[in-house]
Amino acid sequence: MSRRVQILVALVLTALWGGSIYAAHASGHLRFLDRLEATLTDLRTLARGVQRPPDLVTIVAIDDTVVKRGGSYPLPRADLARIVDTIVQFKPKVLGIDLLLVDRSAAIGDATLAHTLATGPMVLAAAAIFPSADQTVAPSSEGLLGALPEAERFLLPLPAFADHADVGIVNVATGQSGSPLSVPMLFRTHDKVELSFPLRVASRALNKPLTIAPDHLMLGDRAVPTDTDFALPITYYGPRRTIRTVSAQSIFDGTLDRAAIENRIVVIGAAVAGGGDFFPTPFDTLMPGVEVVATAITHLVAGDSIVRDRRVHTADALAAILLPMLLVGLLAWRRSAPGLIAAAVVVIAWAALNLIAFTHGVWLNAATTLAAAVPPVAIFAGVQLWAGDRRTQYLTARSRSLAQFQSPAVQEWLAQDPDFLATPVRQDAAVIFIDLSGFTALSERIDPDQLQDILKTFHVLIDKTSVDCGGMITSFLGDGAMILFGLPAAMPDDAARALKCAIDLHRGVERWIASLPPAIGGRLGFKIGAHFGPIVASRLGESHQHITANGDTVNVASRLMEVATQNGARLALSDTLLDAADYLGDRDSTLRGPLRTQIRGRSGTVAVWFWRDESQSRQPAAEADVAS
Repeated sequence: MSRRVQILVALVLTALWGGSIYAAHASGHLRFLDRLEATLTDLRTLARGVQRPPDLVTIVAIDDTVVKRGGSYPLPRADLARIVDTIVQFKPKVLGIDLLLVDRSAAIGDATLAHTLATGPMVLAAAAIFPSADQTVAPSSEGLLGALPEAERFLLPLPAFADHADVGIVNVATGQSGSPLSVPMLFRTHDKVELSFPLRVASRALNKPLTIAPDHLMLGDRAVPTDTDFALPITYYGPRRTIRTVSAQSIFDGTLDRAAIENRIVVIGAAVAGGGDFFPTPFDTLMPGVEVVATAITHLVAGDSIVRDRRVHTADALAAILLPMLLVGLLAWRRSAPGLIAAAVVVIAWAALNLIAFTHGVWLNAATTLAAAVPPVAIFAGVQLWAGDRRTQYLTARSRSLAQFQSPAVQEWLAQDPDFLATPVRQDAAVIFIDLSGFTALSERIDPDQLQDILKTFHVLIDKTSVDCGGMITSFLGDGAMILFGLPAAMPDDAARALKCAIDLHRGVERWIASLPPAIGGRLGFKIGAHFGPIVASRLGESHQHITANGDTVNVASRLMEVATQNGARLALSDTLLDAADYLGDRDSTLRGPLRTQIRGRSGTVAVWFWRDESQSRQPAAEADVAS
């Protein structure tokens, strides 16, 4: 499978994964993502910071001071009637009572409260009772209102109170973190639909008719964007009491400020420790439920709620599909650091866009997009690393394999200059030829595997000796080799190193043959020829190239092996090589010559010297001197 096809398959699988994650979460599965989204929403809220709320709502809190005065909670109905009566006298736009008036109390207290409720625009709280802790959703087949939270029944205020006021359901929707993230605007049972408490209060305050559209609500001519289940997403302005809050005790003390009530929306609710509902929010570990309700009312009246409607859900779906595809595409485009950097930049840009959208009133889902992006990107990156590691191992092995065919100096030179010897180069160089004698006859008498071992050992000896002296083996010629000194660049000591190499080869091969079994070593010999002069170095071949040298110098060095054999020697050196090496002999060897001789296939003569090793013949004498 080609790389392009692999990338295409990876992108298709990534898109399918992202779409599946979004669809599964939208269908109510993958609930663990709700907790992650709640955490990320809290972080975005904190990053946005505290905001000044529109000054539209006043909370009259029944707090610890009030309960301490009255001595009990719930507050006696007569005391509640006094609070309501005082507030009504200050002419609020509407008064919402976020208390469940579902139980009968003292007759006088209930009658007084009922009479007081009839004196102004009132909204009373009711509660939806669900079959379990989670709100169940009605089947979507029931049309426009099919997605509403479906309750078993509604817990309504006593008829004596409800007859004088509107009623709204006060339940809020909490995520798995326990923090209210939205407030349902509509509730249903099997036979009826009720408006939420915040929606009732806002509708009365605005004095606008309510219209239910397919994917949003209308208060008069103003659209109220809601989630797909007609829930109003909420964001908190700040910690508790950010929305104007006064204690109900100020009514009993006669210190209530008229300006805090007049022509405003007023909500009475419990803020007493141990009574009423409290919820964790990004700014508070415990916020009274009445302030959560007041936040929803403010959103509805001011029109500043955060948007999480069908268009936002469409954007979430696209992000869950396109962002992972983009990241995988970037990693496929550049598998090294540039690809990782580009992917990181895209992730940072997406996170910044998500935060900016949130601070500007658009709630894009972050958890679903992360769940859609992280697994395929991690898997693809892991596969890329694995494939890269395999490729590195392959290239390393291939490099090691190829390195066996060139000397270290040539390998380094080719790495620096890939065009090395692409154009032939003429220069002076030293050339050595070495060849085994009797090898062909020996190959007819011994096992091929044993013969191969002998030849391999011989080649290893040549390779080590030439590398130690800085030479380059241009080729192994069966049972011989050609060694060149002068590449990759000509050096002043090329001839001297070549001479040392020839002498070391002579001694090394002589010792190696002596170490062989007599039946083998007795049949083998060797000959070496070495010369110095001009050559032409170049690359030969097209798809499979090798570096070689040619010219008269190469031919002379090769023919010198014949001259050595004809003169009973093993190492023949040209006079030119000895002069270039400035060699004057040493105590462990002798030079015989010069012999001016004709070279086969060449006109003219060459002065040749024959080198003989004397170190072995002198060793016993040296040992005898030590003994004496």
